[in-house]
Amino acid sequence: MLFWVCGFVNSKLMLKKKSFQILLTAGLLLAVCFFMSTSSFAQVKWVNVDADYTPLPASVQVFKTTDSLDGKPFVAYYVKAKLKDKRIEFTVDTTLGRRLTPLQFYEKNDKPLVVVNGTFFSFATNQNLNVVIKDGKIVGYNIHTIPMRGKDTFQYRHPFGSAIGINKKRNADVAWLYTDSALKYPSAAQSVRRIIKDSVSYLPVDSTKNIYYSWLHSNKMIPVFKKWKMRTAIGGGPVLVQYGRVEITNEEELKFNGKAISDKHPRTCMGYTKDGYLIIMAIQGRFPGIAEGATLEQEARLLKDLGCTEALNLDGGGSSCMLVNGKETIKPSSNGVERPVPAVFLIKQN
Repeated sequence: MLFWVCGFVNSKLMLKKKSFQILLTAGLLLAVCFFMSTSSFAQVKWVNVDADYTPLPASVQVFKTTDSLDGKPFVAYYVKAKLKDKRIEFTVDTTLGRRLTPLQFYEKNDKPLVVVNGTFFSFATNQNLNVVIKDGKIVGYNIHTIPMRGKDTFQYRHPFGSAIGINKKRNADVAWLYTDSALKYPSAAQSVRRIIKDSVSYLPVDSTKNIYYSWLHSNKMIPVFKKWKMRTAIGGGPVLVQYGRVEITNEEELKFNGKAISDKHPRTCMGYTKDGYLIIMAIQGRFPGIAEGATLEQEARLLKDLGCTEALNLDGGGSSCMLVNGKETIKPSSNGVERPVPAVFLIKQN
């Protein structure tokens, strides 16, 4: 009897030990998988290439990588500029009813330090589809109404597009905006707003110049929007990084449909760091075996790894192009030819 009891206890201990070993092995496998899934981004090494783009002020640096990204060929550049340096100016330029190449914008603006594409736009009308603020004035507006299709033909979706701005104190911010020609300043929310869906073909503004939505009142909801007094701003979307974390708001901003969020493309994006630097990145793509681009998730991880507190995606694809002192960084995907765009973000030297 004693022998049986001892044998039973021993077998129970062995089972517990075996179960523990299985759990430990499973935990280690999960940890390895997690490390592998995140380490691919951390492996990207950036090299300073200031010497290729001189002369540059000490507050502006240029970096390049040719490391692989998730095992695929990858080429990208980013510019790092100190926001508080008053010897440089952050601004934008736009056109009316036409588009210019980044190089044409470079010549038009007395050869600034940096020129990079920004907003999404209409090929049919050359119109900016996102906000543009120059010298404190709104010169481009978000599109807030998107007609639905099929059985919902008479319904509309109203998204709030994102933008990055720099105020008079040279502080940067990323926000979701409501813009209207009746408003002197955009109205901004610091957290993403869900899409409004109704049968109204526009979003009205009431007599007090505040945003007004009948559905908000009926649902007893109050929009948290405040005046966004930026000296310079350019819109795009979706937001990629918030609070130093990867948080992609594509579903709320309606920028990419279906699986397009996971497609690899050339990308342009912008963010800022906690220690006061603006980061502008251009990712080369659509060159199989040389530079295959990035997904929105990869783009967001890259910006996060560079220390961005907030960041957003800008127009990409064939529009992606960044010039430093008039010299191209990435090679544009349209056979190396710059696409004309209606708006650019600029860094000038005072």
